[in-house]
Amino acid sequence: MIRFVITRLALLLLGLLVASALIFATLRILPGDVAQVIAGTDSTPEQVEAIRSSMGFDQPLLTQYIDWISGIVTGDLGHSMLTGASVTSQLVEKAQVTFPLTVMSLAIALIIAVPLGILSALKRRTFTGSAMSMVSQAIAAVPVVWAGMLLVVVFAVGLGWFPPQGFPRDGWDEPARALYALILPALTIGVVEGAVLLRFIRSAALEALGQDYVRTAAAKGLTRTRALITHGMPNVALTVVSVLALQIAGLLVGAVIIEQLFTLPGIGRMLVTDVGNRDLEKVQGDVLVLTGLVLVLGTVVDIVARLIDPRQREAAA
Repeated sequence: MIRFVITRLALLLLGLLVASALIFATLRILPGDVAQVIAGTDSTPEQVEAIRSSMGFDQPLLTQYIDWISGIVTGDLGHSMLTGASVTSQLVEKAQVTFPLTVMSLAIALIIAVPLGILSALKRRTFTGSAMSMVSQAIAAVPVVWAGMLLVVVFAVGLGWFPPQGFPRDGWDEPARALYALILPALTIGVVEGAVLLRFIRSAALEALGQDYVRTAAAKGLTRTRALITHGMPNVALTVVSVLALQIAGLLVGAVIIEQLFTLPGIGRMLVTDVGNRDLEKVQGDVLVLTGLVLVLGTVVDIVARLIDPRQREAAA
């Protein structure tokens, strides 16, 4: 197990290095001149060249990349080319919106998917089970932006239960208002992602119900529900853990869209703004952090899956 963890951590570091190189190279081949954008349309070629030199753009690309990576190792993601603000501090500030939104969305998705997915499997031959399966499939096909607009129309504009947009100016200094502002966006993401996760859990529960040990437990007097919960949940848990990494990646992508729709001051909205402003230093930092989160989650899921599933441990022994 220790060797597996060390191997996964080494692959994680390699993945981060490759991702950083791809992000750096991709942003450098985009059309346009950042120095010209900063200098303005009335600037002279000499002024543009001076800005380019001061920002290190006249250095070889390999030198620029090494300088960027060296800063990342010390926790410095660079500074905004337009405002001079620290990228790290900006990400920490915006993460106070994006991360709670992601956690709330994930909690809603699990609350929806786990019990309903198991119930759908147990009731698969009934109208209830078939209806739950069809509804979940329909909801999973709805784009998150459409779901968000629908929920705004119904619960914000129609019923007036939630604010349609915005976040408190004082942020988490007003925790009740901050949480209240995130409920509708979290519901938007959580319902759609929960419908996707429900179908995976239903499939895992159906597979568990067909296993000999679950049938044997039922034959000894346990109800199918009790037999599944008592003996089949490890299989279901393994599926949940395996799918969660993909789901969380989807939640982060969904957060980018939802933050725009609900005008939330999070990482996703900042990333869209930075791309529009061609603020390469900030875009590099934003994308690398989001990519790193997905890679870290994948590593954690692999390790947890190895701990949960004895078959993987035996195969590696």
